Amino acid sequence: MVVIEVFTPVVQRILKHNMDFGKCPRLRLFTQEYILALNELNAGMEVVKKFVHSMHGPTGQCPHPRVLPNLVAVCLAAIYSCYEEFINSRDNSPSLKEIRNGCQQLNDRKPPLPLRLLRPEPPTPPPPATLLPLTATSSPAQAPPPAPSNPAPTIPISTPPSLPLSPPPSVVNSSEILVELERNNNSANAKRNADPSGGNGEPNLIDCLLVSPAVNTLSIQLPAQADRVLGCFALILKMLSDYDDWRPALASLLQPIPFPKELEKSFCLGRELKYVIQRFAEDPRQEVHSCLLSVRSGKDGWFQLYSPGGVACDDDGELFASMVHILMGSCYKTKKFLLSLAENKLGPCMLLALRGNQTMVEILCLMLEYNIIENKDTQLQIISTLESTQVGRRMYEQLCDRQRELKELNLSLAFTNVTSACAEQLIKLPSLKQLNLWSTQFGDAGLRLLSEHLACLQVLNLCETPVTDAGLLALSSMKSLCSLNMNSTKLTADTYEDLKAKLPNLKEVDVRYTEAW
Repeated sequence: MVVIEVFTPVVQRILKHNMDFGKCPRLRLFTQEYILALNELNAGMEVVKKFVHSMHGPTGQCPHPRVLPNLVAVCLAAIYSCYEEFINSRDNSPSLKEIRNGCQQLNDRKPPLPLRLLRPEPPTPPPPATLLPLTATSSPAQAPPPAPSNPAPTIPISTPPSLPLSPPPSVVNSSEILVELERNNNSANAKRNADPSGGNGEPNLIDCLLVSPAVNTLSIQLPAQADRVLGCFALILKMLSDYDDWRPALASLLQPIPFPKELEKSFCLGRELKYVIQRFAEDPRQEVHSCLLSVRSGKDGWFQLYSPGGVACDDDGELFASMVHILMGSCYKTKKFLLSLAENKLGPCMLLALRGNQTMVEILCLMLEYNIIENKDTQLQIISTLESTQVGRRMYEQLCDRQRELKELNLSLAFTNVTSACAEQLIKLPSLKQLNLWSTQFGDAGLRLLSEHLACLQVLNLCETPVTDAGLLALSSMKSLCSLNMNSTKLTADTYEDLKAKLPNLKEVDVRYTEAW
């Protein structure tokens, strides 16, 4: 109770103000210790939950914009601290404290913290057996007696073998490992220089570390309180994700994944943060669930981390299916997203479709409808998967009926009030041949979407529409276009020349009342 009465106002003041924890790390550590102290009280997490709720306030909107970023910074730093010693030992990189202090030179670095490695030592081999004759032996000073005609038989007597006992794990300091590496490397180099013929000498320790399988099986002992710290601050992130007004900003703060790859592979961390990702996947707001995707090439996002085959997937793809469902239900129903699924996650999609997951059945139907899969054998496998379940058969039959009816579809929306929003419906007609949008409000965003999906379109009328060069340039990917009407649009001469060069089948063009006329 003393902690609550004395330190709560101080911590509240820290979290409500614009705080740079990089310049004031002691304030961050003080806040972490305060939260851990609350967690140690009776009904500890309930006390922490009340504290978080007091920081948010009773209304639906938190009046203090700095509370969430500060709390997230405190939580992420505390979670990272559980693994910092292990990460620094793996890549020999400066610790967070060293980075803050500006220690960039290797000579300025402090000795690394002790790293607990469970490294089994090789068992001591039993001593070799000795042969003891039954006859008495003479002393060394006396001459050996003559050998009798019938020598006494010699019976091998060996010491009783002792079972090899596993030695206790040895605690090795990472600085000692570096010293031992250097010492053995120097010794090996000296032997190599002394023996230029390159004889079969013992490999140096670096070579052993590179090829020895024992190193790959080293188990790491995190500090004793790591699980308690990890559980406490991961639970705070779960609490933060339950507030609707905080969820968009929280999703943004957790994108990209704010941990190095070593932590991404931690099953414990993935399990603790799974609830947060579920909350993102259930939120219909685009600014929330769009953060599930990766934003950097070469670095996975939460979507990849919790997908089948990902290091954090432990539910046979249920969370993956819900993420795909929410992403496909928003603006992500595009060929690019489907191509990514087909290239990286086609197997899991087919497996979940076999289990009757309706979202995955719809994904496979869209892949066939948008011609995502070019390989005929793969197409047959997808069709076989769809026909294996009742929902799959029904949706595949609907797809076949739709394709037959729309094989030679010509659509005219001229002189209507349609806008670019109708492009979401038009892309469901991949066999569309002719489209008339004369005197509509169809704009650049709709053109970009059409150019991505309607690869079979041959005739397009954009007369008297508000399209500009930004949208018209996207038409260069529609190689099937034979007739294009851009009369009375904002077409420029440069864009017109570019379209003519990139559309080889274009035969009829109307550019009257444009800059290119």
